[in-house]
Amino acid sequence: MLAIGIDIGGTKIAGALVDEDGQILAEKRVPSPASSATLIEDAVVAMVQELAVGHDVAGVGVAAAGFIDAAQSTVYYAPNLSWRNEPFEAKLTARLGLPVVIENDANAAGWAEFRFGAGRLVSDMVVLTIGTGVGGAIVTGDALFRGGFGVGAEIGHMRVVPGGLPCGCGQRGCIEQYASGRALLRYANELADAGGIGQTLAARRAHAPLDGAVLSELILAQDGGALAALRQLGSWIGQASASLGAILDPQIFVIGGGVAQSGDLLLDPIRQAYIEHIPARGYHPVPEFAIAELVNDAGVVGAADLARISAERRVRGARL
Repeated sequence: MLAIGIDIGGTKIAGALVDEDGQILAEKRVPSPASSATLIEDAVVAMVQELAVGHDVAGVGVAAAGFIDAAQSTVYYAPNLSWRNEPFEAKLTARLGLPVVIENDANAAGWAEFRFGAGRLVSDMVVLTIGTGVGGAIVTGDALFRGGFGVGAEIGHMRVVPGGLPCGCGQRGCIEQYASGRALLRYANELADAGGIGQTLAARRAHAPLDGAVLSELILAQDGGALAALRQLGSWIGQASASLGAILDPQIFVIGGGVAQSGDLLLDPIRQAYIEHIPARGYHPVPEFAIAELVNDAGVVGAADLARISAERRVRGARL
């Protein structure tokens, strides 16, 4: 059974024809007309129609950053797209003549990691995606957690510092302000200002502002300042993971995003901070920590798989 997955971002729309094993059979990318709901709809319809040519497609899954209702049909709010209470599922279904499922992009990517990536051997998993912000997904009892209104698992906005740094969500002290790519750059700049192990960071900053590419280069080169910034980031991720572990008790935490290419240089301080902050330290089981495996394809693969599963359930229901 084949399905199509679409991942809508602020700058691009990615689509793929995906089989039931999570393998991509065909794919396409186009720029995202983020300022117009109508143009986004048109672009998605055109992409699905092109990918579906010559194939029997069971359904379409669409992943987008934003709040999606529990029925997986309406986008309440998408911060980087012109959607406010957008009935996207109904519009696409009417134009495509195919069943459509709408899903939050982090949930879709997390589901792909659970089904086909680092979480494929467990039943309970938490994914933390470390990018400009902090995204996340939760799987518990082999099911994707969405919450009562469909907008659960906004892990990046779990508050860890009362009255802390202001966040784009309107609150203060969210983990996104301490465990994101932006936070890593802030730590690196603070170390550059302080001198000492930050001397190399300061020297590089003298020529151009520090960015993710420079930090990645210095981390891989084992620069002391860059590693210290990474350890600070990992400590915050580990502390947040300990709070999540106390509530969700996952078997594995999967870390994704660009900074995850650091591998154990990031995972080691995460594990250490987790053990230091978990309740009943020494007696509470410690989960595995792993790097995400699907990377850039996770969104389309997860969205397609969710659409395929939805189609299978409809078929089984029709047979009963």
